[in-house]
Amino acid sequence: MFLIIRLLVTAILVTLISNFMGGVAVDSFSTSIVVAIVLGLLNLFVKPILVLFTLPVTILTFGLFLLVINALIIMLCNSLVDGFSVANFWYALLFSILLSIGQTLVFSFSGERK
Repeated sequence: MFLIIRLLVTAILVTLISNFMGGVAVDSFSTSIVVAIVLGLLNLFVKPILVLFTLPVTILTFGLFLLVINALIIMLCNSLVDGFSVANFWYALLFSILLSIGQTLVFSFSGERK
């Protein structure tokens, strides 16, 4: 049940952020749900591999390179999901930061623990 709520919250945040950011566009709420699912799967399967391969750079930048990895995951989702578009890397970086902050705020207020 928590997974479904988490996906719906992420889809709502994707829709809200795309409405306020000029470089990010989502066609419909159903597309936002697909984006949330694809982002979850990419974070589950692809992100750990990218983190492992870029571990030296991540250590040298004190973890800030993880922001770049998040932006790359958003760009990969952009190429996989029709109806979701991100203009460039910088919009993907800002989108990933805003999405992370939004998820953190929502789930910290809900009181749910992982």
